[in-house]
Amino acid sequence: MILTDAGPLVALFNSGDDAHGRCIEILRGIEEPLATTVPVLTEAFHLLGPAGAASLMGFVREGGLQVLFSDDEALNRAFDLMVQYADARMDFADASLVAAAENLSLRKIFTIDRNDFETYRIRHGHRHIAFEILG
Repeated sequence: MILTDAGPLVALFNSGDDAHGRCIEILRGIEEPLATTVPVLTEAFHLLGPAGAASLMGFVREGGLQVLFSDDEALNRAFDLMVQYADARMDFADASLVAAAENLSLRKIFTIDRNDFETYRIRHGHRHIAFEILG
């Protein structure tokens, strides 16, 4: 499973986005299922126009993107991460992806926000490991 950030979702469903072509090519090469969190999906819908939002809804409905819901533990972990990475100005959507990566033991992320996800680390036991970034 590959976690997906808002940037690629916006780029995939907005042909005028600078990263549209690059994200389409990356998506074509992905064989694993895609997943995202509710905060990321909310951010993507906020940034897309009506036509892009409708296309993203269809993509989710057709099973192209699994939506992960947070329980209290994941929510609290996201809040802790936002405090931990306050200097990097981690937003709630990014924190929810890091919390999901930790909870599901995932490393791959589809993002165009390379700088932030090169900074964030996934807690895995006593180790902190880097994301494998697609994008």
